[in-house]
Amino acid sequence: MIIPIVVAFAARLVGWVYQALKPPPPKICGLPNGPPLTSCRVKLNDGRHLAYREFGVPKEKAQHKIILSHGYNDNRHMHLAASQELMEELDACIILYDRAGYGKSDPYPSRSAKTEAFDIEELADKLELGNKFYMFFGSVPDLELSEIHSTQTPGSFLDSSFRELLVTFHSTGFSKTII
Repeated sequence: MIIPIVVAFAARLVGWVYQALKPPPPKICGLPNGPPLTSCRVKLNDGRHLAYREFGVPKEKAQHKIILSHGYNDNRHMHLAASQELMEELDACIILYDRAGYGKSDPYPSRSAKTEAFDIEELADKLELGNKFYMFFGSVPDLELSEIHSTQTPGSFLDSSFRELLVTFHSTGFSKTII
């Protein structure tokens, strides 16, 4: 009689511990019980949203359109040391976006460097930036974009991006020698 009571009590105790240690479900922006939408977002073809912000001249009028990708410890609100006057003088628009799972962008559990590069391409298409835009490097997806579009990149950037791949994804998915 005592053994079933002890087993039931132990099972209940394990259940309480599990409930206490289990993280809460993610709160997706714009859904009930999720954070409110307070930024511009584009809907990607797979249904996810990427949040972005524009800085400088409106993109429709800008001669130079630049997409700036943040590192793994930042977001679209990163500090830019350029004034609005400088941006108008240069006739440039900088688009900063939150990578998947950062800030107000939806998470993407199976993300990789390639999927992030495709997110950037799709963002440019959705924002109708045209055939020519500039990419400011500083992160993993940029490395993949440079490989896709066969542009030359300096070795120090490759080394830092390779390290970021290891930190962010726990593997690179490719050999450093192919870069």
